[in-house]
Parts: sequence; C-alpha cells; structure tokens
Amino acid sequence: MFAIVAIMGKKRIVTSREIGDAVRKRRQELGMSQERLAEALDVSYQQVQRYESGRNKFNVENIQLVAAALSVPVTFFFKEYDGMKVAEPSPLCESSEEKTLFKHFRKIYNHPDRMMVIRVARLAASR
Repeated sequence: MFAIVAIMGKKRIVTSREIGDAVRKRRQELGMSQERLAEALDVSYQQVQRYESGRNKFNVENIQLVAAALSVPVTFFFKEYDGMKVAEPSPLCESSEEKTLFKHFRKIYNHPDRMMVIRVARLAASR
C-alpha cells in the first residue's frame, strides 16, 4: 500500500519500509514483542518481521489491524515523514478516565478481547 502525500506542492509516496519503521518504533514504545504483535494480528512473528523490514507491503485491511493492535489511528503511519504531515489530528485523551481506559486497553493484545471491550463500550455509550 502506498500513500501519496503532498510536500510543498510535490507528491511523495510513503514506502512500506517507512511504515514498517513506524510499526517497529510504536511496538517497542509499548514494550511489545514481535511475537505478541503477531498473536494480536493472527500471523507469524516472521510476518511481523517482514512488515517491519518493508519486505512485505501492507494492504488496507492489514494496516487497520496493525493500527488497532498498536492503539494508534491509521494516520499515525503517514504523519511527519521528512516534514510531511497528515491533516487529520490524532485523538487526544481529555480526562483521567480516558487515559486510564487507554492505558488498560493498550495492554490487551488478543484481538477478540479488544473487540469485546469495544463492543461493551459501544453498548454502554448507547444507553
């Protein structure tokens, strides 16, 4: 998957390697192993290595899964490469309750468990 981003009137393609670097940095920020990320994505840790090295390209579905597993918006992978920025702001935590919720949510690495938490939040919000 390639993203074309305008830089001072010129278009530039964000490479799979750059996205892979961002994945690796975020995973390491979270203290998450390649094995744990692979489990969350339901792929082998070798596949995670290929994503991070840029040898395998991300498709639309995979980049969304990776973003969810790393608790970042998809736009995270396309912001600020050599001065370029994505116009969409990243969501900010406003309250201490939101910060606590995100802190605990980030520790859930199993995708079905994450989806269950999201469903519970949607149900509670609809009341």
